Amino acid sequence: MARMIKQVGAYRPMKRLGRSHFHDLVRSIVFQQLSGKAAGTIHGRVVALFPRRHVDPHRLMQLSDESLRAAGLSRQKVSYLRDLAHKVHTGAVPLQRVRTMDDEAIIAHLIQVKGVGRWTAQMFLMFRLGRPNVLPELDLGIQNAIERAYGLRKRATPDDVRRIGEAWAPYRSIACWYLWRSLD
Repeated sequence: MARMIKQVGAYRPMKRLGRSHFHDLVRSIVFQQLSGKAAGTIHGRVVALFPRRHVDPHRLMQLSDESLRAAGLSRQKVSYLRDLAHKVHTGAVPLQRVRTMDDEAIIAHLIQVKGVGRWTAQMFLMFRLGRPNVLPELDLGIQNAIERAYGLRKRATPDDVRRIGEAWAPYRSIACWYLWRSLD
């Protein structure tokens, strides 16, 4: 890590997005498995369906499937967004309390939502909440960077990431920033 830090340079904190927690999760779902340009276009169309571009669960539940599909969402993503909106609306996913919850509790709540897995929940912790000690063991970039930095013969497994990443606590999010930058 010391060599990587010297190579990459000073840590520049990850910018947190300015929208609501709900909006950021909607954005994460929209962007899944799409190129950035296509996802950005679709996301912009979805956001335009909301008054003052304020993406909220109540309004999302009122939108028709047809209007969401016309924005470019697949049927599957429409179902994911509806599940998210429903779970936030009912309190099953307590977004208003995430600032006071520990990381694993947040992950446990978020992965109840169809289309939100552990990786998406970890990205939410890192980039939305600015949590300093998140280690996304399933991230291919992290796995590849560890392989390169530690001279492994093949891509690091999630177990390798957890084992090697233990030494970085309580600043594993920062270590991940360096690992991602090392691939640039």
